[in-house]
Amino acid sequence: MLTTMPLEICVDSADSLTAAITGGADRIELCSALALGGLTPSAGLMAYAAAASARCHAMIRPRDGDFCLRWGDLDAMLGDISAVKQAGLAGIVIGVSHEDGSLDRDALARLVEAAGGLKITLHRVIDLTPDPFSALDIAIELGINRVLSSGQQAAAPTGAKMLADLVSHAAGRIEIMAGGGVTKDTALQLIATGVDALHSSCRVRDPLNCPSQRIGIAPRDVTDAATVAALKTIMTQRTVQA
Repeated sequence: MLTTMPLEICVDSADSLTAAITGGADRIELCSALALGGLTPSAGLMAYAAAASARCHAMIRPRDGDFCLRWGDLDAMLGDISAVKQAGLAGIVIGVSHEDGSLDRDALARLVEAAGGLKITLHRVIDLTPDPFSALDIAIELGINRVLSSGQQAAAPTGAKMLADLVSHAAGRIEIMAGGGVTKDTALQLIATGVDALHSSCRVRDPLNCPSQRIGIAPRDVTDAATVAALKTIMTQRTVQA
């Protein structure tokens, strides 16, 4: 039987959202500022995404840098979750840690409670924790739906062994999604780890050549529909026994 593993594409603009859906994305991680690792999207982008055909999950990250809470961060995140619910999006993506990298369980519990019926992804904060298996257990206890991980490495292909271990530890209690360095060339290696989904940006340099660099604004990258489609084709072609 032919089965299709879900493909999640992270985007930070309306045009990238459109390209991701055109290419066949099953789910969207909606962000701003992917160059900074992804921050909370604007209210306008959330409203635009609410009308999209794919399920959209908004990043809840009010600032760049690490995942430790500073003054006002938790209040900002709670307010952003309220905005996600008001926009009518399907889910959120969260992650909070202590200085040693361990998950901030109390803060995460507050965010999960605020999310109500939204689907919840724990982002790659898990790749910084000293004990990813304990972190996975915390996520399960809190009722989080899935974890995005690169296997505690900079890129998921390098962390494939850890991803397989996380899948084994999860034992079907929570979804494991591989992200970081996911391309059509690495997809089969990552699928072989047993992960439940793949996550990628499928970004290329923006083909428009507007002269913003003259005033110090860096060129932007955008999601490419053809790159999404190529990755999705590799994922769809795998065949398993019913």
